[in-house]
Amino acid sequence: MSIKTEATIEDLYRLPDNCKAEIVNGKLVLMSPTGFLPGRAGGEIYASLRGYERLTKSGYALPDNVGFLVNLPHCRSLSPDAAFYTGKPTGGKFLNGAPVFAAEVRSENDYGDKAEEDMANKRCDYFAAGTLVVWDVDVLKEEVIRVYHASNPEQPQVYRRGEMAEAAPALPGWSFPVDDLFF
Repeated sequence: MSIKTEATIEDLYRLPDNCKAEIVNGKLVLMSPTGFLPGRAGGEIYASLRGYERLTKSGYALPDNVGFLVNLPHCRSLSPDAAFYTGKPTGGKFLNGAPVFAAEVRSENDYGDKAEEDMANKRCDYFAAGTLVVWDVDVLKEEVIRVYHASNPEQPQVYRRGEMAEAAPALPGWSFPVDDLFF
């Protein structure tokens, strides 16, 4: 007889330093570090969100590797590459609930049919948990930001170089120049 145990939030807290993971389908899903362009893109988005936070005082800009606890049937945590959160701070603990805005920046392994399915499923999880806007940021191949809204999750708006990507209604009045993803 084998006993299956599901991963817990405590398992996330016990991960070694510099490990990033989410709980999906009861399992810890480790996430590998990223390369220069995707890492820099996440940082640029966070820096812009930080300016919005200071200006509006309407929530908290958060960088990569922050955990958000959610209560979905098959997903217990999310960890976007950049986010904006309007709930209560939790000190050293993971945040309760989903961010209103999440940016997922594609890394080298985020291409192909399986990766597209995984990305679509993760967007569904974000929306089911309460996220209003999810960005799919591609700096490696198409050089675009696809903006998905909870109100119309199948039809993204696509922003290219020279354009300003938005995140309304999650972040009213905030926009981000796609060119800032590149140098």
